[in-house]
Amino acid sequence: MMSGFIPGLELSRTFYTQVVRPIVAEVPHSAALVGAGSEVLAFDTERSTDHDWGPRVVLFVEEHRIEQVRRAVDGGLPEVFRGYPTAVTGAGGPGVHGVHVGDAASWFTGRLGFDPLRGVSMLDWLSTPWQRLAEVTCGEVFHDGLDVLERARAVLRWYPPDLERYVLAGQWRRLAQQEAFPGRCGEVGDDLGSALVTAGLARDLMRLVLLLRRRYPPYAKWLGSAFARLSGTAELAEALSAAVAAGGWREREEHLGMVYRRVAALYNRMGVGPALEGSLRSYHRRPFQVIDAGRFADALGGAITDARVRALPPVGSVDQFGDCVDLLADPRRCRAATRAILDL
Repeated sequence: MMSGFIPGLELSRTFYTQVVRPIVAEVPHSAALVGAGSEVLAFDTERSTDHDWGPRVVLFVEEHRIEQVRRAVDGGLPEVFRGYPTAVTGAGGPGVHGVHVGDAASWFTGRLGFDPLRGVSMLDWLSTPWQRLAEVTCGEVFHDGLDVLERARAVLRWYPPDLERYVLAGQWRRLAQQEAFPGRCGEVGDDLGSALVTAGLARDLMRLVLLLRRRYPPYAKWLGSAFARLSGTAELAEALSAAVAAGGWREREEHLGMVYRRVAALYNRMGVGPALEGSLRSYHRRPFQVIDAGRFADALGGAITDARVRALPPVGSVDQFGDCVDLLADPRRCRAATRAILDL
């Protein structure tokens, strides 16, 4: 690893200002650091430099200028910038430089499966993984001479109200389906099963908090980091850590219960659906304390006003019914699976 690490966002911003912008100064363009890479979400560290790393800029120009600008960029970049090679290295060794030159519509369609500047349909919203939405709405716009980046990012900043309720209902429903199982597994002596279910509930609770705070949850590697960066989550993180590390189901239930109550209070403060009483209760007549998360899913579903959204199957977005990298990393597969499952 290199010493004197420079965060990727800072590196790319300076790279654009000092190197790329002078090359394309006479050409109308938009430029940003968006898309794949831990640096886009500002989670990069010195460890990140060992592959797929270097100064990067996504550069949009008008379609008829693409080849001209590519040639200019190819011939105008230095081999090294601030100690880092400008050719991004991957698993297979040295690669091409980190300046993508293309048109906005093609880039957005390649990343998301659609062009947000042409509108965003229900299928578009529900088939796009949270990670991809975060990659487009985070990062930084360096220049937007074509007026495409800020408009697209504004459109994608967050779900429309009824789709927000639908996605939140899907997340509460995931909790409802398993909230009694840490106790039930533990009761029959399956402590490993109890621990596994608890870990899954912790993941779903973290994603729910991010969604309630109107943040797209990133994929697994950065979920804990994103959660920790939210203001006011320190106690929740401590309780979730304690639940995952606990040595028995009663202790797990106690820590999870604290989190359930806090998340219910957050739901009520956000005002996304009808306010609900947030205390724990027994799971039917069994000695397991739950929040009865299905109440929240039902309340959110009942608050949906759009008949098309209200008629959707209660499975949520692609992140909530799909959990496979080879699905979530491919927009075409995401759209095909969402069409089939939601009958869109």
